[in-house]
Amino acid sequence: MTIRLNWVGVGLKENRTSKVYLVGAGPGDPGLLTLRGRALLEIADVVIYDYLADSSLLGYVRSNCVLIDVGKRPNRPMPQSEINTILADSCSTYEHVVRLKGGDPMLFGRGGEELIALESLGVPYEVVPGVSSALAVPTYAGIPVTHRGVSTSLTVITGHRQGGASDDTNYHALVQLGGTLVVLMGVEHRAKIASQLIAAGMDPKTLVAAIRWGTRLDQITVRGQLDVLAELDVRSPSVIVIGDVAGFNFNFFESRPLFGKSVVVTRGETQQKGFSSKLADLGAKVVLAPTIEIAPPSDSYELLDNCIKDLALFDLLIFTSINAVLGFFSRLDDLRVLGHLKIVAVGTSTAEAIAKYRIGVDIIPDSFVAESLIDALPNANGARVLIPRSEIARDVLPDGLRSKGYDVVTAPTYTTKRYVDTQLDPNTLREADAVCFTSSSTAKNFVESYGLESLPSLVISIGPITSQTLRALGVSDISEAKVHDLDGLLRALVEAVARKDAHYEPGRN
Repeated sequence: MTIRLNWVGVGLKENRTSKVYLVGAGPGDPGLLTLRGRALLEIADVVIYDYLADSSLLGYVRSNCVLIDVGKRPNRPMPQSEINTILADSCSTYEHVVRLKGGDPMLFGRGGEELIALESLGVPYEVVPGVSSALAVPTYAGIPVTHRGVSTSLTVITGHRQGGASDDTNYHALVQLGGTLVVLMGVEHRAKIASQLIAAGMDPKTLVAAIRWGTRLDQITVRGQLDVLAELDVRSPSVIVIGDVAGFNFNFFESRPLFGKSVVVTRGETQQKGFSSKLADLGAKVVLAPTIEIAPPSDSYELLDNCIKDLALFDLLIFTSINAVLGFFSRLDDLRVLGHLKIVAVGTSTAEAIAKYRIGVDIIPDSFVAESLIDALPNANGARVLIPRSEIARDVLPDGLRSKGYDVVTAPTYTTKRYVDTQLDPNTLREADAVCFTSSSTAKNFVESYGLESLPSLVISIGPITSQTLRALGVSDISEAKVHDLDGLLRALVEAVARKDAHYEPGRN
């Protein structure tokens, strides 16, 4: 289990060779972490991290890595001297010490102060630059900080002191320099910063943009003019861009079809990653609510192993799901025994899973349901079929094939068990924009675990069987995928969200 500490003292150990790595975590999007930064997190003995470092980055650490939260918050100020002390004690205790800082550690990140403290102790260190919010956040808001004919220079200032009693900024110099001005940590003093710039000669109608939580899936961009900057709904943490470039809006990030929408994913924990990544690429905030877990069949693969030994006796091998593919090939030692078989896949996702083993697929039915496959296969006179599948599955396919003259053997390859995340707040589910169901079992388990009242307003089903189960559970308003695979499910989700947004009226839910 990963240990999370707000900070408690650690005992010192003599003669330990330590090194501290100041790693820039980037502005928020975990994909902006550098490869070097990730490699260091993977070997870290302790990670001392800031509040603004995206928490998902901590998933790269080892299970026994110590995590120390030193993030500054309004209700918990963390003096730099205390952070320096934590660094010093960690150096005496651990070999690989990672100091994870939001943005770039050397741009208003107090990285230099921490390096001075380390040098005074004679501790070796390395600095890993991070993608700075001064550059990345405007880019994610569609704003180029420089643009030929508009702005040929960029000035970055901290707003932490600007406009306050200790402000020594030369505003006249900033105005005379021209170009783009990016203010970090300037929300609190934005009114005084704006008034000082206007007093120094900047046009009050100069365009401004404030980007909150830039590069994250909850990014919000507010645009206006310098003379009303104080009146705009700008909240921390925001990056403020001042200059003509703020008029650009190359909206590649916030214009994605699911941007700002929260989507509940009910697949098993081991299956969520790929689907969740596709949702995130479309701009969605993913709420993980696994309702099933995949487990070995109750016979411990006895029947499947016997069928694999006798594969020479079969003519067709039919896979109806990705889990069936994974379970089957986990028990197969030699792919050559498949050479004589016709391979059938129900669904393109299943076919893609088979292709990863460099095995060709002979038949994919037009519609990704059992009934369609039955229609696609010709009548047979005793041809033997092996169907590796869930221990809990409908008998429509084997019974339909038997009626057409096939000799069918079903072999349990996995089973699904109900899973309940006891830490999940049902309100989080209810307040989401949509939920996606990939099977009848995910639908049934969700309703049994959290109740119908926890369903979001949009319910998306992968196909007719799952929809039938949902209706039996009392769900009437269902958006069903036209193509019954994960890509079809995503398309149905995007279309349902677009329809809802098109009919949205302010003041109505």
